Amino acid sequence: MIVRQFINWIRTASAGERAEATRALARAWLISDLSEDDRFAAEGALLMQLDDPSPLVRQAMAEAFARSAEAPAAIVRALSADQSSVAVAVLEHSPLLIDADLVDIVATGDCGVQCAIARRISLPASVCAAIAEVGCAAAALELIENPYAALAPFSWDRIVERHGHLAAIREALLVLDDLPAATRAALVAKLSETLAQFVVARNWLSADRAGRVASEARDRSTINIAARSRGEEMQGLVRHLRVTGQLTAGLILRALLSGNLELFDAALAELSGLPQARVSALLHDRGGSSLHALLRRAGFPESTFAAFQVALDACHEQGFVDTHDGAARLRRRMVERVLTHCETDRGAAEPLLILLRRFATESAREEARLFCDEVVAEDSISPVYDDLIAA
Repeated sequence: MIVRQFINWIRTASAGERAEATRALARAWLISDLSEDDRFAAEGALLMQLDDPSPLVRQAMAEAFARSAEAPAAIVRALSADQSSVAVAVLEHSPLLIDADLVDIVATGDCGVQCAIARRISLPASVCAAIAEVGCAAAALELIENPYAALAPFSWDRIVERHGHLAAIREALLVLDDLPAATRAALVAKLSETLAQFVVARNWLSADRAGRVASEARDRSTINIAARSRGEEMQGLVRHLRVTGQLTAGLILRALLSGNLELFDAALAELSGLPQARVSALLHDRGGSSLHALLRRAGFPESTFAAFQVALDACHEQGFVDTHDGAARLRRRMVERVLTHCETDRGAAEPLLILLRRFATESAREEARLFCDEVVAEDSISPVYDDLIAA
């Protein structure tokens, strides 16, 4: 009887009145103790309301059914395919939508729809992958900030590849402690590329100089990331560097001159195709022939062998750093020792000498900065001690 009255009444009611009446009927369907006949009639009336010309009516029904596992499945599916303003509540909250439904909607929906799905709790890897692959930048940002999203490593990389040029995406990613090292390196490369394009477009630097500055900044950041990576994460980082063409002799020499033997080992293992344990054992051979064989197998030119040999010998003598910051900075004594040797070596190529001179300048400036920081720190502590003595 009530449902019949509802159907007769909505024919002349305004859109706002129809929306409130539909909301009330949907709630009654969920929580009232309706008879079987009344329940069936109420569901039929609600199905009829899916054809209401006003989105307010359908939106009211979506909000009533969005969080319920007992809602009529046919109505929820229809609402999820409605226009964005109607569908978002159901897409963000409804437990009745399966992963396949969500993946299909991500592929065909607009940005608002994709953002709603990206905010869901317990978002599975398949849906995350769909958003990473075809989602808009706003949906990718929602996905990054969703602590319940099960993002696979390839999804992180896809987001960086598609949206890494956007500052909001970069900032959201870089604050994540559990971001894979390879993804962090890809993000740094994207940032370097974006900055280089920016300064060239402003005519602040030539394209060649901007590219060199960006490349050096990217290499420094990569060593910094590697200093915080271990085990499988290090291997994933090195694999990424090789695939993207960043695993160069210059980067590997920088790693060694920074005292980061783990990155040096992993890089040679990746390039030579040998197990890392075997590479580590060969690198501890002080004779030099093993290192040269490794470098040759890794594809390095013979003109770099002496630099690597001197750097490795210096590394063995001075010991390896045990802090993240230490493993990310060039060690000045090692750089100068290698540079001095190569400057007297007729077989050293000019590009290698240029690289080592840049390393020497960088390490000297870094050491000067550290010295100044220590002086400032001592000056700030001294007044405290003076006050304590005076007291």
